[in-house]
This record gives sequence, C-alpha cells and structure tokens, in this order.
Amino acid sequence: MASTRFRFTALILLVSISGFTQGMLLPLIAVILEQNGVSSSINGLHATGLYIGVLLASPFMEKPLQRIGFKPMILLGGALVFVSMAFFPFWESLWFWFILRVTIGIGDHMLHFGTQTWITTTSPEERRGRNIALYGLFFGAGFAIGPLMTRLVDIHIALPFLLSAGLSILVWSLMLFVRNQYPEDDGGYTSSSSSFSRFFQAGKLAWVAFLPPFGYGFLEATLHGNFPVYGMRIGHEVGMLSLIIPMFAVGSILSQLPLGILSDKIGRKNVLIGVILAGIVCFFLASIYEESVAWLFALFTISGIFVGSIFSLGISYMTDILPKSLLPAGNIMCGISFSIGSIIGPYTGGVFIDLLPEASFFHIITTMLILILIPISLKKEAPLASTQ
Repeated sequence: MASTRFRFTALILLVSISGFTQGMLLPLIAVILEQNGVSSSINGLHATGLYIGVLLASPFMEKPLQRIGFKPMILLGGALVFVSMAFFPFWESLWFWFILRVTIGIGDHMLHFGTQTWITTTSPEERRGRNIALYGLFFGAGFAIGPLMTRLVDIHIALPFLLSAGLSILVWSLMLFVRNQYPEDDGGYTSSSSSFSRFFQAGKLAWVAFLPPFGYGFLEATLHGNFPVYGMRIGHEVGMLSLIIPMFAVGSILSQLPLGILSDKIGRKNVLIGVILAGIVCFFLASIYEESVAWLFALFTISGIFVGSIFSLGISYMTDILPKSLLPAGNIMCGISFSIGSIIGPYTGGVFIDLLPEASFFHIITTMLILILIPISLKKEAPLASTQ
C-alpha cells in the first residue's frame, strides 16, 4: 500500500511540473515574440509546436508502452522535457525555439500518456473520478504558477527556462524509486492487432468523451498563447496579464476534486453539461467587461472553476465507456484530441485578432464551447466499461 501511495504521489507531482512548464512556456514565448514585433498570427502558429509534437508521437506510443512498461516511458519523456527547456537560452531563434517546442510536446505526451494510463488502469471504479480529478488538480496547480514566471524575463531571459528545467529534474528523479509495471492485456491486446484499429474502436465507442479534452486544449492554448497578445493590445500591462491568466487554473484547482467526486455520484455527462453551460456564460460576460481588470480576475477564476475540469472529466467519461484493453488507445485519443484543440486554438485566435481587431477575443472561446456542448447533450448514455 505504501509503495502504491508513493507511486501515485510521484505521478501527480510529475504532472504538476508538466503543467508548470506548459503554463510558463505559452505566455512567456508569446510575450517575448510580441515584444520582438512578431505578428499575432505567426505567434499563434508558433505556439502550436508543443501540440504538433504530441500529434507526431501519438501513433507510436501504445506498443512501446506494452513492451517497456510505464516507468521507462515516463522517464524518457521527462528527460526530453527538461533537456529541451535548458536549451532555450542558448539561441533566440524562431525556428530553433519551434523545434524545442515540438520536442517538449513529444516528451510531455510520453509523460502524460504514461502517468494518465497508469492512473486510469489501476484506479478502482468507485475512486476513479477522485483520482483523475487529483491528476487534473495538480496539473492545474502547476499551470497556475507557470505564467508567473513571465516576470523573471526582466531579470534575465534565461532564468525562467533554467528554473523550469531544474524543477523538472528534481521531480523526475522521484520516478527512480518507483517499481515498473505494465498495462493490463485483458485479452484485448495482441501483437498482430493494429494500434490504428484500436484507435478506431476507441473512437467509435467513446468519441463524445474526446470532445472535452479537445475543448480544454483549445481553451488553454488560446488563453495562454493569444490572450497576452490581445490583452496588451487593449491596454493591459504584461505584469497584470501574468496575474490574470493563472486565475483560470486557480479556479480549476478549487473545483477539480469536488467535481470529480460529484461526477462519481451523478454521472460525467450531467456534470459536463452543467460546467460547459456555466463556462459559456462566463466568457460571454468577459467579452463585455474585458477592459476591467477586476472583472477579468473574477471571470477567469469563475470560468476555471467550471470548465477548468473538462479535461479530467473527459478522461473519466472515456474510462467509464471503454473496456480496459482499449484504455491505452483511449488515453492516446484524449491526448490527440487535446492536441488538435491546442493547435487549432492559437492559430485561429491569432488570425481572429488580426482580421477582426474590433471584435472581442472571447467570442471565439464562447463559440467553441457551444459547439462541443451540443453533441455531448445529444449523446445517449453508454454502459459502463466495467459491465462490458
């Protein structure tokens, strides 16, 4: 029991450092590029590097995990992240930084896929929502702290990158004391079966559960990659923006565990519908009061309380629907959905800011939430995976 508890603690601490790195990297580079005169559309396109890395790695994750187990996958992914972070200060080049972002995306996906699948496959059904909520909570905590590192650029441009690399190494070393495990076969995995066929099966059964990770990826990437640019253009200071943006993650920290427990009791779909509706209202109000710092602080926090948990709720929803043999494929599909949303978000947001400078940036977020709410609301409930 003690080893199980230590393993879970190490996994969620790793996730928190991953959140810290992502939360820092998006606004930090967005601000640096904006100050260097890079257009918002190119800035947004550059932000997709992290998620292009995730997409490139996704098709090749499942079989290596089956062969080598969780621990080596997580260790290799974590190493790619902290080595790449340490290289940022060496050469301030648009393309070099893009390559580093892609590499971090690959490493982050290996880390997340390993930790996420390890937690979902070993959590008992009655505590699944709680455990995945803790996973989301610690990621959100790291994500909330990350943007604060933007201020360190005023001291030295290398400082936030090296600090992130150092913290990553520190937490990464905890995995050296964790015993390796392998995913359950459950009779569904065979060496002759294709990963793509299992992706298709997982998508056919649980496609609606992949919409919340897509929405969260879109939301997270646009808020961190586009909003700093938009915020500066409507008159907000960089220092104030670095305080406003983390409030979304702070809100998600407050509600992540309660919503996870609530979803265990009343169902993931019911909770998802409620929180997405509330998020639509929050971002619509943000479009009206976007010039008020006080309103933005409040609305970022409240929106985080609701839609800041849709990624972990989507994973729980997927885990309810799929049999255990398809959970590795399902977790990869969640990562792919998150990445697609994260790639579409910053570029769409950047183009929106360039082409419609008079329109509120928050309209694009409201529209996206409405589009994912509709199919979730119309989807009939599926039987739990445990009954399959």
